[in-house]
Amino acid sequence: MLAVYLGLLDSSERSLADSFRTVAVGHGAEPDVFHTCQMLAAQCDAHRAALEPVIARYGEDADAEPDRLHAAEFGETRSGPVGLLRDLQDVYLFASLVDITWTMIKQAALGLRDSELVEVVTGCEGQTRIQLSWLSTRMRQAAPQALIMAES
Repeated sequence: MLAVYLGLLDSSERSLADSFRTVAVGHGAEPDVFHTCQMLAAQCDAHRAALEPVIARYGEDADAEPDRLHAAEFGETRSGPVGLLRDLQDVYLFASLVDITWTMIKQAALGLRDSELVEVVTGCEGQTRIQLSWLSTRMRQAAPQALIMAES
């Protein structure tokens, strides 16, 4: 049912935004992390706003899975370079869930021939892929210092 996946996407975007904000505050000493995570959280908020008319049309069956994952992963951030790396990796997992959920909803939109929904998905999934790209790049940047220098 599309309503189940719309509920999953809505709650996943909310959890992803919360996770970006948690990492921004927890690693505020890293200016790029603070500002970029705040910007990416705002994108997630905008994605949820873009979903509102779609949810009004098709309904939403809320799924508790992202909340359960969020509670398990983001009670608080870890400290230090390894902590940053681990926190970014956790956010990457959420962003991956959001990304694949956008993909499934796009397939449904194409099957329904719902051009409005296809347009919403196309814009939002593109931003989600950029979020994943930034997270991956930032982890690659942090890994040498976190994993090698921590050993010294």
